[in-house]
Amino acid sequence: MIDLSGQVVLVTGAGGTIGAGIADCFVRAGATVLRHLGRADGDLRTEAERVVAEAAARHGRLDAVVNNAGVQPVEPLPGMTTAQWRSVVDTNVTGPFAVTQAAVEHLPSGGSVTHIASIEGTHPAPGHAHYAASKAALIMHARAAALEYGPRGIRVNTVSPGLIGRPGIEEQWPEGVARWRAAAPLGRLGTPEDVGAACVFLASDLAQWITGHDLVVDGGVVTRPTW
Repeated sequence: MIDLSGQVVLVTGAGGTIGAGIADCFVRAGATVLRHLGRADGDLRTEAERVVAEAAARHGRLDAVVNNAGVQPVEPLPGMTTAQWRSVVDTNVTGPFAVTQAAVEHLPSGGSVTHIASIEGTHPAPGHAHYAASKAALIMHARAAALEYGPRGIRVNTVSPGLIGRPGIEEQWPEGVARWRAAAPLGRLGTPEDVGAACVFLASDLAQWITGHDLVVDGGVVTRPTW
């Protein structure tokens, strides 16, 4: 139902389960997709500028960016080192900041940027203090970017997934999957395509008056009362 034919979209972190699903959804919508398989690390600004410039040069245009690259390690907060904290924040926040800053120099009026955040940006989990904080920062970065880049006609939003299925998760974390299914009104884990569909919508003309918004894609888990 959404036709993005002729558009060029850059998806970072496209080598992972969710990133690949996002990229595939854009392909099915007719877009030309440039898949950045790694994450923006090292010299973040230089790497971001290289990735974006290469994407724009290859097809002569760039219409949308999805900042999906990220990490999700588990580390209890009391023993977390500064290096562990910085590693997550640099990848999950500074990377999208740098990619976005580079991309807006190529995006046209009507272009869009979507960050992949998480419901942990508002609902933290044990062992994920650095991850949850980084996703909360990413949501606020999108709102700030929407404010400052709006006069250029560029929209910036976030998609916050809940638990997304991946190969082996049922065997690796059966109790967690069971708890999730019990808590989700729709009774299932999410799929990479659920996330991808949200990203395609936000990049399309159907969302042309949506910016600074966090689109939660979690099967309704955040509606569950905690008392």
